[in-house]
Amino acid sequence: MKTSLLILAAGIGSRYGGLKQIDPVGPRGERILDYSIFDALRAGFGKIVFVIRPDFEEMFKKEIGNKFTPFCDVAYCYQTLDALPAPFQCPPARIKPWGTAHAIMVSEKVIEEPFAVINADDFYGRESFQLMNQYLQSIPQSFPDDYAMVGYILRNTLSDHGSVSRGVCESDEQSFLRKIVEIVNIEKYDDKAGYTAPDGSRKLLSGAEIVSMNLWGFTSSFYAHLRRHFVLFLEKNVNNIKAEYFITEVIDTLIKTGQARIKVLKTGCSWFGVTYKEDRENVIRSVRKLVDRGEYPENLMEGLCRIKDSR
Repeated sequence: MKTSLLILAAGIGSRYGGLKQIDPVGPRGERILDYSIFDALRAGFGKIVFVIRPDFEEMFKKEIGNKFTPFCDVAYCYQTLDALPAPFQCPPARIKPWGTAHAIMVSEKVIEEPFAVINADDFYGRESFQLMNQYLQSIPQSFPDDYAMVGYILRNTLSDHGSVSRGVCESDEQSFLRKIVEIVNIEKYDDKAGYTAPDGSRKLLSGAEIVSMNLWGFTSSFYAHLRRHFVLFLEKNVNNIKAEYFITEVIDTLIKTGQARIKVLKTGCSWFGVTYKEDRENVIRSVRKLVDRGEYPENLMEGLCRIKDSR
């Protein structure tokens, strides 16, 4: 069965300051999402779909998308502020995209098969894509609302340069997600972590908690849920220019109402990304170490040729 990888690349990197999705971090100028695509293709994914903004379409295709067309099917969809169901209209003052769940919604016309969702600016690790593709391949047609999420160990996802927000996961005995608690301003303390609660008290975390880094797996049945919940979201928030429609909010509702199950696929991979400008040097060093250990080729394009030849 063909599976697709949906890459969310339309967001504005406000804290980072620019289009961090296309900053080079590899030895031959590779970007983070180049490594994600490499990992996905060697894990067995067959199609790559990019969610982008029309204003940087030409640059994105030239710098990134076009180089993957020799190795797999490539498609594009566009997250725009006016991509709303009738009768809703975008407020003139709104600048930010409508959020991650809305970004997935705009891909409905180009994806029919099971698919994974990732952020363009996050490095997820080889095992994560293997786990996800194996799960997507195993979803029976009789249970189309069985979805999945790759869960990371919190200490493997923290930044040395500032606080982060993480969705801390609670699962049942069968590793199905019970709930995600979004915790903001988490900071690193050695191999542990801590944050300030709304009441001002300081809370400590062990660092071993399982968190979501927005690597999700869905079947096409997820689109109907997204469309239905987006209408409810807009009824309350269409005139709030800062409100965003998030994946986690939809997932939380589906779990609570028993409409879907989400399997948590635990991984020991280290996640890294560029939340802050200072993170980029750490990403470059981390990628270099992985290349030196032989986990990635020195030249990623040559590695993709070998993957293609082996199929």
